Amino acid sequence: MAARGKTGIILVLYVSFVLLLSGCGEIGTWKEQEESQINDFLKSLHDTTFVLKPSGLYFTELSGGTGDLPVNGDSVTFFYKGMFLDKVVFDTNVTDSIPWKYVIGSGKIIAGLDEGLRYMKQGGKALLLTPSSLAYGHNGYPGVVPGYTPLLWEITLMSVKKN
Repeated sequence: MAARGKTGIILVLYVSFVLLLSGCGEIGTWKEQEESQINDFLKSLHDTTFVLKPSGLYFTELSGGTGDLPVNGDSVTFFYKGMFLDKVVFDTNVTDSIPWKYVIGSGKIIAGLDEGLRYMKQGGKALLLTPSSLAYGHNGYPGVVPGYTPLLWEITLMSVKKN
C-alpha cells in the first residue's frame, strides 16, 4: 500500500513537471507571436513613426499640447479609444463625451497608459502601442481582450492639474 502511494505521488509530480515545462514553451511561443504582430503592424504604417520607449511602450505624438508634462500625483482627464491592432475598437470613452479622471502613478489603469500620459501635454493627442506586458498581460481582460494581446490606444489629454 505504501509503495502504491509513493508511485502515485511520483506520477503526479512527473505530470506536473511536464505540464510546467510545456507551459513555459507556450509562453515563449506567445511572446514571439506578439512581437511578430507588433513588427508587422509597425511595418504596415507608412506615415506614422513610433518611438520605442525603454519599457517597451511605442509612442507617437499626433498633435502637441501646451504646459507641463504630468508627473506622479498630478490629476489628468483624458479621452481614450482602445483598439486591437486591426483597429477594431474594444473600449472607448469618446462617445460618452466624459473624459476619464486619473491620478498619474496611482496604478488604477494599465501601465502603458499611465506611462504614455506622462509624455503628453494638455490638449495633446497621441497613439500608444502597448505590448501585453504593459496592458492586460498573459491573462488578458476576460471576455474582451485575449491574453498576450498588444493594443493600440488613441489618447487626447484634456487637462492636467498639478499636485
